[in-house]
Amino acid sequence: MLKLTVKPGEYVLVGNDIKVVFAGGSANNMRILIDAPKSMNIARSAALEKYKEAEEPGNMVHHYKDKDLSKEAKEKIRAIIMDDRKKSGKIYRSGAGALR
Repeated sequence: MLKLTVKPGEYVLVGNDIKVVFAGGSANNMRILIDAPKSMNIARSAALEKYKEAEEPGNMVHHYKDKDLSKEAKEKIRAIIMDDRKKSGKIYRSGAGALR
């Protein structure tokens, strides 16, 4: 096992086609981004434990990227979020939480 100390924005390459990027975090958690081929099975330990997959060698929980939302669906979601923000008095001018 390799132990590293990294700074936000740094990354680790695993082989030729897997990139793990450290995106920041706090004392109790960290955010990482994993760029890997779709054929690679990537699962959190919590998911494996929840489905008891870690107990059986060779068992895998497959997770795949959800299909992209249509432009119309994104617009409806954006309208709902903006309406909710107006009601709560929280209006954000930047695209920090905007759907793209």
